[in-house]
Amino acid sequence: MSASDIEIYILDASYEVIGGEPHIVIWGIDRDGRRVLLRDRRFRPYFYAIIDKNFYDKIDILLSSIKRLSRPRSPITSLEIVDKKFFGKPVKAIRITTMLPEAVREYRDDVSKIPGIERVVEADIRFSMRYLIDNDIYPCTWHRFRVVERPRSGEYRVDAEYEVIDILHRVEEFVPPRLRVLAFDIEVYNPRGIPKANKDPIIIISLYNSDGEYIEFTANDKDDRNLIKSFIDYVLKYDPDIIVGYNSNRFDWPYLIERSRFLGIKLDVSRRRGVEPSPSVHGHISVPGRLNVDLYDFAEEMSEIKIKSLDEVAEYLGVMKKSERTNVPWYEIYRYWDDEKLRPILLRYARDDAISTYGIAEKILPFAIQLSSVTGIPLDQVGTASVGFRLEWFLIRIAYMRDELVPNRIEREYEPYRGAIVLEPKKGVHEDIAVLDFSAMYPSIMMKYNIGPDTLVKDPEICKEDKCFEAPETGYKFVKEPSAFFKIALEILVKARKIVREQLKKYSVDSIEYRVLDARQRALKILANACYGYMGWVGARWYCRECAEAVTDFGRETIRKAIDIARNLGLAVIYGDTDSLFVKYDKEKIDKLIKTVEDVLGLEIKIDKIYRRVFFTEAKKRYIGLTDDGRIDVVGFEAVRGDWAEIAKELQEKTADIVLKTMDPKKAVEFVRNEIEKLRKGVSEGSIPIDGFIIWKTITKPLKEYEVDAPHVVAAKYLEKAGYRVEVGDKIGYVIIRGSGKISDRARPYINVDVRDIDIDYYIEHQIIPAVIRILGYFGITEKHLKTVGRTGRSLFDYRK
Repeated sequence: MSASDIEIYILDASYEVIGGEPHIVIWGIDRDGRRVLLRDRRFRPYFYAIIDKNFYDKIDILLSSIKRLSRPRSPITSLEIVDKKFFGKPVKAIRITTMLPEAVREYRDDVSKIPGIERVVEADIRFSMRYLIDNDIYPCTWHRFRVVERPRSGEYRVDAEYEVIDILHRVEEFVPPRLRVLAFDIEVYNPRGIPKANKDPIIIISLYNSDGEYIEFTANDKDDRNLIKSFIDYVLKYDPDIIVGYNSNRFDWPYLIERSRFLGIKLDVSRRRGVEPSPSVHGHISVPGRLNVDLYDFAEEMSEIKIKSLDEVAEYLGVMKKSERTNVPWYEIYRYWDDEKLRPILLRYARDDAISTYGIAEKILPFAIQLSSVTGIPLDQVGTASVGFRLEWFLIRIAYMRDELVPNRIEREYEPYRGAIVLEPKKGVHEDIAVLDFSAMYPSIMMKYNIGPDTLVKDPEICKEDKCFEAPETGYKFVKEPSAFFKIALEILVKARKIVREQLKKYSVDSIEYRVLDARQRALKILANACYGYMGWVGARWYCRECAEAVTDFGRETIRKAIDIARNLGLAVIYGDTDSLFVKYDKEKIDKLIKTVEDVLGLEIKIDKIYRRVFFTEAKKRYIGLTDDGRIDVVGFEAVRGDWAEIAKELQEKTADIVLKTMDPKKAVEFVRNEIEKLRKGVSEGSIPIDGFIIWKTITKPLKEYEVDAPHVVAAKYLEKAGYRVEVGDKIGYVIIRGSGKISDRARPYINVDVRDIDIDYYIEHQIIPAVIRILGYFGITEKHLKTVGRTGRSLFDYRK
């Protein structure tokens, strides 16, 4: 067959070993919307051995020593001497190529023991990722290949199969083809609490697809064989490119896999016939040929959402309001299934779960797809990878482009270092306050002062004749030339983001192009902002504590200088934190401040928001602001912490809203009193939901290792006695009930408590009043004012600045 050029949107890449030969397999979609498979037989695994400088004249001996290690199963096929850089310094290395990817680890250990080999590197880069990096191929991006079409083998569920002859180039187009997306959710029979796959059947599988169709499969009473088979048949029929779930990597997929195995059913849902879903890197479940995306991984990064349940996230993202969806307590699913009258409610609950999951996917996938195409990590792995790993894969690509060898990951002890500057706030209520933010302060500092492990100076003699930048407090020095590895990476990210932001101007806000490009610029921004934190992460390949410390050092100096400039212009500085300044709003003076900062410090600063009023306690990182558009920002108070009951957080936020909008503490006191009375009545009558009283706390170690029985530990032990499995990392929801003894003794899992048993006095005394007093106490209001009728203390106006 003759060769032709083809453009493919890359979904994923993996490899297979056939006849002792590794084959790269690329899954994609062509311009005609056909699902295709590309096979590349030409690529081979390799790694590098850096040569000790003292052995440069004995390289032949080293090559002979390495050749003798060759094994028949996966022979060493080539040894090549190459000139590379390692942390910016020139080195000579041996590129060692073999046949099987698995053999790289074996050879790595043997080669590292040879005298004259300083270190072995890049042996831990996965084979399929190595192929993508070396050939400048990015997932979730269009690429052009020269191929020969091959007859379909029958092993793959694709429309066409091709052999790669040449990799041509990346196509600068970011809008994906029409992707088939399938959301799924399972409900499991659970009479013993946490279900077990060898005992408890799956009773409902609910699905929602990108054609707007809802599909539901149910068990025959407690026989789930046909349910699982129907699910398999549907997946193969609909043939999704992306399968999304919520917490599916941790529950739905593992349970489906184990349950199918127990029943003797082959969970054959992938595009490679006979290959079932299985655990893979970063903890995700791999479904060959399809991209399995667990949306929970992205929700975990949304710090604004304290409880990451599906219904909470769906409401936060505007997908489905909690008040409009059907809710069933998870611990009562079995009861709703057994009761014919309640079963329709459970089915509606399952439907709402699937629809919510799909709705969340619509919000998250555009960003996730761009994050994948920027970092080079396949879409099904980019969510499960940490921010550090996402950045690292991008840096590995930059290293390849720059002939830099990639350092090994080394286990290190955490080393603390001094952080950013935080000013003491001016206590009280301030009106008309502008918040000024430095744009990407830390990335800008890294570029301006050429900071990186490869430019860090160990020998002060190098810095003569003004050849170095010096951090003002720590004294760390960095050569001005050549450009640091991180500076190069940041310049690439900043330039790419600038281009994307320019392209954004060409499209209307509601266009698909705008949404895609906006998601891309956000992904680029996140990677750039991660560079500073990455250098101080002990798991980083390019770890450099001194570098991270120098960045915060320059950052503190920058903030101090900006404060001096502001004060010289006659602007009152109320507060400062890391890369932000709170100043009295005066448009003319602020315009001068922005220009002077940019001229003198060479960094961009701009107005982030303006508060009509902002209230500071004497504590750092703790304030409440009323924005120009009437929103309330709560920073550092109970209202944003996860270990307080929802009623305390809600009342604190509403109290803040009242005092900042009305400037009348009496109204806030009256509101709190009324709410307390409503709560008392609601608890005694059993007329309010228990949800608002639940306190959530995470189990951080095995229960037997806790020396003191804290309330959440006591509640967790009750759960274990009831047959539930409690593991490290689980969030335990508990409530405090009436009775005698310590608070811990009266903690119970919320799942088996009637709201009438709640100790409302505990919640009033230890949750609600402390939460609202944190605000009202600064205005002369005491607990007594909240518990008694009468006039309160001073007016809030007495506290204005």
